[in-house]
Amino acid sequence: MTYLEMVNDVLARLRETSVSTVNQTPYSTLIGKFVNDSKRQIEDAYKWNVLATSITLTTSASTYQYSLTGAGQKFQVIDAINITSNVGLTNITFVDMNRKQNFTPIVNSIPTQFSFNGVDSSGDTKVTLYPRPGGVYSLLFSVIVPQAVLALDGTSVLVPDSLVVQNAYARALVERGEDGGLNSSEAYQLYKSMLSDQIALEGTRYPEEGQFVPT
Repeated sequence: MTYLEMVNDVLARLRETSVSTVNQTPYSTLIGKFVNDSKRQIEDAYKWNVLATSITLTTSASTYQYSLTGAGQKFQVIDAINITSNVGLTNITFVDMNRKQNFTPIVNSIPTQFSFNGVDSSGDTKVTLYPRPGGVYSLLFSVIVPQAVLALDGTSVLVPDSLVVQNAYARALVERGEDGGLNSSEAYQLYKSMLSDQIALEGTRYPEEGQFVPT
């Protein structure tokens, strides 16, 4: 569903008139806010496959800090590998990385470890590598990145739209103090049940979600 379609779906559940654009009325604008709040909550609840993407870093000799362009700051790492050298990358602590980068001797070789340290001017997270690259390597980061805030009427939501609508509806009921239909507590409980079912369904496709593997 598009942003506008979800707003109108919520309005219909509230027995309100539909709109031709999200910001047509103050109330439809408020519902749009609830839709975005709901989207964000659902994105944070699980590593949805639809939000998965890959970011490739190409290193240069001796340069050991890079930006994960497009990742922003609210992302999850699924896997990170050095595809040039056919080795996995291990996420280590900031303290460990800080000491390796500042204590002598400085090591330049095949990157096998990484940590996160700050953001760049675009708001994307920066990653630090160790050993410092001794040459050109391709590093592949498989990550879960939330969708940008919905702003245009025709933008389709990526996470399950039924969950977004139900969550936004529950939020709208709280705001208006609904007195003639489903109350907010019941609506939110229904949302949580739907979310649980959707996560369980998606989890059946990814065996790693049900396994504990020590590292």
